[in-house]
Amino acid sequence: MNVPGIDARLLELLQQASNLQLFQLNSVIERMLADPRRILQVRKALHMGQTVRFMDWRDGQMRVGTVVAMKDTQLTIQEQATRSAWTVPYTAVEPPAAGAPRPAPEPAPPPAPRAGRNDFRCGEKVAFEDKHLNTVVGVIVRINQRTASIDPGDSTTWRVGFSLLRHVVDI
Repeated sequence: MNVPGIDARLLELLQQASNLQLFQLNSVIERMLADPRRILQVRKALHMGQTVRFMDWRDGQMRVGTVVAMKDTQLTIQEQATRSAWTVPYTAVEPPAAGAPRPAPEPAPPPAPRAGRNDFRCGEKVAFEDKHLNTVVGVIVRINQRTASIDPGDSTTWRVGFSLLRHVVDI
């Protein structure tokens, strides 16, 4: 039995081991691979969309793919050659080189400009959320320097800052 990447002396020793010894070794290896510290060590170096090398457990070959999902103990990789998705444990992924650059996060779009006094006129229909997050719709009856007085039509009047108001369009 010749497995690429494995020391021939190690394979020879494993060939001479009994079934019970191989089973014991298998259980020790499984516990070591399930160690959260090992998983975290690999997971810290990975991010979505990153190209990584991972091992195909069927034939022991290293394959190349892109990380498309990350879960607690496994990640999903889309293989580049066949475009098929693989769900593999983190320990089956070759960690990227220590100096490999992480992509810079995309800058957030600039915030929309806040509505001001000049965006509203008396008689316009507007909406806003009250302190209980209920939507209140009403008509502007008065405009001050910082607020607008809104009449929702239920014999109440609200004074609301312009930045909290939204225009309502009747169709």
